Amino acid sequence: MYKAGAETIQVGYNGQYQNLSLKRISRHGLITGATGTGKTTTLRVLAESFSSAGIPVFCADVKGDLSGIITAGDKTKIKSSLERLNDPEFECRGFPTIFWDVFGEKGHPLRATISELGPLILSNALELSEVQAELLQIIFQIADESELLLLDMKDIIAMVQYVSEHNQDFEASYGKLSVSSLNTLLRKLKVLESEGGSFFFGEPALEFNDLLKTNEEGYGYISILECQHLIASPKLYVSFMLWLLSSFYEKMEEVGDLDKPKLVFFFDEAHLLFNDIPASLLKKVEQIVRLIRSKGVGVYFCTQTPDLPESIMAQLGNRFQHALRAYTPNELKKIKAVADTFRSNPEFDTQETILNLGIGEALVSFIDDLGVPSIVERTYILPPQSNFLPLDDVVLKQVVSSDDLASKYDVMVDRESAYEMLLKRLQQDEEKAKAALEAERQALEDEQRILEEQQQQQALAKEEEREAKRKQREKEATINSFKRSVYNTIGRELSRSFTRTLMGIFKK
Repeated sequence: MYKAGAETIQVGYNGQYQNLSLKRISRHGLITGATGTGKTTTLRVLAESFSSAGIPVFCADVKGDLSGIITAGDKTKIKSSLERLNDPEFECRGFPTIFWDVFGEKGHPLRATISELGPLILSNALELSEVQAELLQIIFQIADESELLLLDMKDIIAMVQYVSEHNQDFEASYGKLSVSSLNTLLRKLKVLESEGGSFFFGEPALEFNDLLKTNEEGYGYISILECQHLIASPKLYVSFMLWLLSSFYEKMEEVGDLDKPKLVFFFDEAHLLFNDIPASLLKKVEQIVRLIRSKGVGVYFCTQTPDLPESIMAQLGNRFQHALRAYTPNELKKIKAVADTFRSNPEFDTQETILNLGIGEALVSFIDDLGVPSIVERTYILPPQSNFLPLDDVVLKQVVSSDDLASKYDVMVDRESAYEMLLKRLQQDEEKAKAALEAERQALEDEQRILEEQQQQQALAKEEEREAKRKQREKEATINSFKRSVYNTIGRELSRSFTRTLMGIFKK
């Protein structure tokens, strides 16, 4: 709970308030404990307090019970907590809230583009092998060099198909690309698409300034991501949350140490992030967690098991440890390791206390003004001011539809990107192929026509030659006939003349 003008927020009470300094919120934190011990209530109380202090908050609602934070709680339902607290100034109230939902069912659709997610996080979402991850990196490079936008699932699937069909064209630049690995990648993309990728990837993509809003009263907006559906695909959930975190790191400016952070990010079910995480991605997460506080962002991991990587745990200065249960020697050993991470309090045994904390109780230790973890304290977490009960679905839809972000995000936009551009190229290639076939057909027809014309000309020439020969023969025959006629006439005339001459001689 935050009281106006204070430099701290009150988070617990054990006869005296346990206060978290606003300046130290960005030193990150960890909320951990067994199921049903009060982790979600602690998350809610922190979110309310940060909002009251003017700090925007983003948190995932994995259980579906945070939506009531927009409405005031009921004091009769937290009577025992209020009696223990004995604070006459405590009031129930609701907090400004923005609801988000990847699937667009219980909040504004929250989208990212494939390019924004990048090959490293996408590889984790697809659970790719090292070879397949390198292949995906190459596909992103080819898309970038070809000026092909990767916005949604259609784009990346079309890109993989394109590279598979033209893999020989890229061998000179990237070496031999395995068709079998490309086919495996394609199948995994299809699975991701069916699990929600078709909703998550696309535009309009989230503008991060919409998560950094405060209302007119100076309260920070609490952005709640509905995750009951999304958590059914753990890798997609983790990839989405990791993308958000890395985007804050990449897009927000360096601000150094502030009097209070610009945003607090809650990562629920945080253990999922580190299950089978590739070394390259773990290194990226470590870098983000270590450096993002200089961007004015505090990160709070919420998980049942506190055995996160040591490199991450070392960055989480503000600790909320709810009860843990131990049923085996190995579990007891883990609890001892957890207890050893706190600065001991001489008034109680930390390990024993972790095992015996009641619901709503926690061990807390915060970074003090000197940057040193405080001595661990056992305390009751303050009751939330908002409603424990989730909003009715009808009311929730009314809240979402009346939000001024509805017109901005609720309708998906499908602008021209890799899928459309590759389809256009395919159509152009088909048109070129058709044009080439038509040109070839036309050339064959022209060749056939020319051949036929030549044959006709040859036939005509032969016919003319035959006609000329015929006429020549006729001419020769006429001449010969004339000659014969002349010869015959001359012969007859000579014969007659000779006869007359002979007869003249005989007469004499």
